[in-house]
Amino acid sequence: MARLLSVNRGKAEPIPAKSALTGIYKRAVYGPVQIDAQGLEHDAILDRRHHGGVDQAIYVYCADDYLWWANELGQRIEPGTFGENLTLSGIEGTSLAVGDRLAIGTVELEVTSHRTPCMVFAARMGDPRFVKRFHRAGRPGAYCRVLKEGSLEVGMAVTLTPYQGERITVAELMAQDGVREIDPNFMRRALTAPVHYKMRADYEHRLARLF
Repeated sequence: MARLLSVNRGKAEPIPAKSALTGIYKRAVYGPVQIDAQGLEHDAILDRRHHGGVDQAIYVYCADDYLWWANELGQRIEPGTFGENLTLSGIEGTSLAVGDRLAIGTVELEVTSHRTPCMVFAARMGDPRFVKRFHRAGRPGAYCRVLKEGSLEVGMAVTLTPYQGERITVAELMAQDGVREIDPNFMRRALTAPVHYKMRADYEHRLARLF
């Protein structure tokens, strides 16, 4: 059975070798935690241009992907290390698709997109090459919107309801990062699913230029 392995919350902290602050350093939270349309209660979101918002209110990462990374890096990786709000067990991370729904406690989430790594993530991992490594691995985790606000806590069951329409996995979406000419058929498929609003706007713009 799928479970909520960890709930992780960050506060404003300095980025190594930079003058800016980040909320990527997450720490486990125990007991009931509130989730609203903007995300996890009291979670620090500093760069509002690239993080947060209703279509990426919650970032989830799966234990099976952490196990892969532990083998890749040769060390144990604690939940929250990648900056996710929720760490899930019993779900295959790369198979999550746009429109999949996750029910935890009284909260219901809907997958909208993959995570695109940035240099803050690389700084957090202490490896300037980590953005490329993360992209090559194809294990991005998933951004979610909040369909039902409520509360959840560690140990709760997670009910996954797969999207019944066109399945576009987060791994497939990540593979399009940096591609100059994305396959029009792929974009059309993606637009039939409830994708992140920024991705929808981008794909609609690309298609309009082609036809």
